[in-house]
Amino acid sequence: MAITKSRESLLDRVTFLFIPVYNVDGFERRSPFNRINQNGPAEMGWRGTATNLNLNRDYMKADAPETRAWLRLWNEWSPDLFVDCHVTDGADFRYNVTYQYEQHQNVPEPLLGWMKSAFDSRIVPATEASGNLLAPYVTLRDSRDPAKGMEGFIETPRYSTGYTPTRNRPGLLIETHMLKDYRSRVRGTYDLLAAVLAELNRDAEGLRRVLRETDEAITAEGRTYDPARRVPLRLGFTDKTVPFNFKGVEFRIEQSDVSGGERIVYGDKPVDLTVPYFNDARVTASVAPPLYYVIPPQWAQVISVLAAHGLQMKRLAEPATLEVESYRFSDVRWSPAPFEGRNTVAQKNTVVRERRLFREGSVVIPLAQPFARVAVHLLEPDSPDSFVSWGFFNPIFEQKEYGESYALEKLAREMMAKDENLRREFERRVASDPQFAKSQRARLSFFYDRSPYADARLNLYPVGRVTTPIRAKMIDYR
Repeated sequence: MAITKSRESLLDRVTFLFIPVYNVDGFERRSPFNRINQNGPAEMGWRGTATNLNLNRDYMKADAPETRAWLRLWNEWSPDLFVDCHVTDGADFRYNVTYQYEQHQNVPEPLLGWMKSAFDSRIVPATEASGNLLAPYVTLRDSRDPAKGMEGFIETPRYSTGYTPTRNRPGLLIETHMLKDYRSRVRGTYDLLAAVLAELNRDAEGLRRVLRETDEAITAEGRTYDPARRVPLRLGFTDKTVPFNFKGVEFRIEQSDVSGGERIVYGDKPVDLTVPYFNDARVTASVAPPLYYVIPPQWAQVISVLAAHGLQMKRLAEPATLEVESYRFSDVRWSPAPFEGRNTVAQKNTVVRERRLFREGSVVIPLAQPFARVAVHLLEPDSPDSFVSWGFFNPIFEQKEYGESYALEKLAREMMAKDENLRREFERRVASDPQFAKSQRARLSFFYDRSPYADARLNLYPVGRVTTPIRAKMIDYR
């Protein structure tokens, strides 16, 4: 388009924004020895940025300056379609291009219908007609035995093409095969992008209509609270399969005298295998979205990320006591090693309903807006890409005040003297729980945690879910 002018017509009805290098740091760290799995070019870049973050895990938490820049671009232009160009790792096979788009219950209709029709029915066949061999993104169930089948891929919003459907826009991932020669990979990417642009030129208004309908539907949902209406947060694959004709290459499995385990050895001869394809998903965690989320103003980093995503937000112009739903956390566990610069959090939730005072300046996010699902995934703790999961709220799990043992000894005796049921509960716990019985700290904490001295905010989620209209005075967020 830019040099030969031979395909300028692809821009007749399309504005094409092209980011040639997203991970500039990784591009500059190029070397012949960066990717042992990849067949050329002579030098290759590095997966991480200068701070060793993988940008394609950062679209929600937005830790990297590159992510913040991408979000600014996206908010300004509001593109109708996103394509992300990658080179895959993994097994050996004959496809020079694999592709992926999110296609499960976490994508709103009619967006999901458009992606299935456009990608599978027109764009992929057109790319194959240009001389490429395509397949859905290949993830083997057993990396040492392709015959055991393939799994689909569930893209949470941390990934680029999981994020864009959360903002009601289609996203397509291109994964060219790392073992193919460089020319074949470049050509496959070129042909697929040309097919995408041709499809958009063919029916630009059809896509725009779908996007308007999706935006309007998500916004309309946010105007009413319906406890029966659920937004998926997590999905997992069922055991249901369909047969898939896998175009692989010959392979054998043998015992390795180096690793001591089994290894797969690929050959060059083409082999077609009919394998089970696991791509039927079920929802494993969901939530009924509220009308609003309310965030106290001291959580400035959280509010900054929400603003970076372009969400429409308000501030309370005055203190307000609101009826809220929230969560009390228990069994909190951190990952033993960092992932993308953060030790991720897992926890159990207990729903809390209470009247809670929110100070002036607290941020209110109404869900009657097109980007509502971004807010849901960031602010619902059970989402794998929530602020809680990524560790933004870690301070709420820290106990700051405590009692000295001599003070708690006195407190415990006073409490048991006043409350016979409490004394009996304590004695039963001592008799039935050996670990508790032999821990002086646990026995004294039993009383401290039930006393007026206990921190009522410990393990309490500071974000409120509001399911009725807010009458307090609000101003626009700036």
